[in-house]
Amino acid sequence: MEFLRAEEISRKEQSGTVLHKISFTVEQHKKIAIIGETGSGKSTLLKIISGHAQPETGRVFYQGNKVWGPNEQLIPGHPGIAYLSQHFELRNNYFVHEILDYANKMSEIEAEKIFKICQVHHLLKRKTDQLSGGEKQRIALSRLLVGKPSLLLLDEPFSNLDMPHKKIIRTVLQKISDDLGTTCILISHDPEDFLPWADHIMVLKEGKLIQQGNTTEIYTNPLNEYIAGLTGSYNLITSNSIQLRNKWGLPLGGDDIIIRPEKINITEISHNGIGAIVRKIQFHGFYSSILVETTEQELTIHLQDNHLDLGEKIHLAI
Repeated sequence: MEFLRAEEISRKEQSGTVLHKISFTVEQHKKIAIIGETGSGKSTLLKIISGHAQPETGRVFYQGNKVWGPNEQLIPGHPGIAYLSQHFELRNNYFVHEILDYANKMSEIEAEKIFKICQVHHLLKRKTDQLSGGEKQRIALSRLLVGKPSLLLLDEPFSNLDMPHKKIIRTVLQKISDDLGTTCILISHDPEDFLPWADHIMVLKEGKLIQQGNTTEIYTNPLNEYIAGLTGSYNLITSNSIQLRNKWGLPLGGDDIIIRPEKINITEISHNGIGAIVRKIQFHGFYSSILVETTEQELTIHLQDNHLDLGEKIHLAI
């Protein structure tokens, strides 16, 4: 039995069609990232999966049972599916343990494990108005998890978090998958958040599912420039770059070719190296991003140990 299946999901709103007959399946215990530009339909799709938005056409099945929309049942949502929106709320002036106890369907030992995974066990005696934004988010997540969901849906869990809280939530989400075995689907804009975490990526554009596959496949072989840009830095080798294509053994003419910066190496002057001049150096911690200029176009390369100077002449190969 399939864990989750969507069949030709579509939705229209006043602004027009938000989703265009999207179909996919999700295996149990997988980590799925849904990515796309703002307005591509990501949040709407997540709400439909959770039963909090009504599809215009199509159906969603969770563990063989249909997920009913809000037009088909009194209380939106589906048992076993937990949905954390960007605009989650906690009741003011309540103790954290009161909020969690109210939602808890677990034993004391099981709940304690959730609190440790979500790093909230030290917050139980505090009131909700004494929490930071990152702490509130983890409390809201704990409240969902003590309800024993098998599927967790997260809409932009990394947004509006500073770096320390973002690091914590990355660790928490990894442990939710690894230690609890919970299937997770999340929406994110930042490749640093979803690339190390996701098993599978779904890419939306203008309400259409334009590519999906395992994370390595999507990063290495993006269907187009739009997908390449969503997943990291890239170089677009145009059809006009004849010398560069010749030197690197790339097909002449035809479509643009996408090459990641880390795939370009500095080489000695040779038959397969193309000359370039270093124009800009940006330090990113564990690597440096180098903008170079060839006679045909600019390129970006990534070096872990940068030894180049501005204006230096180099040769590049792939």
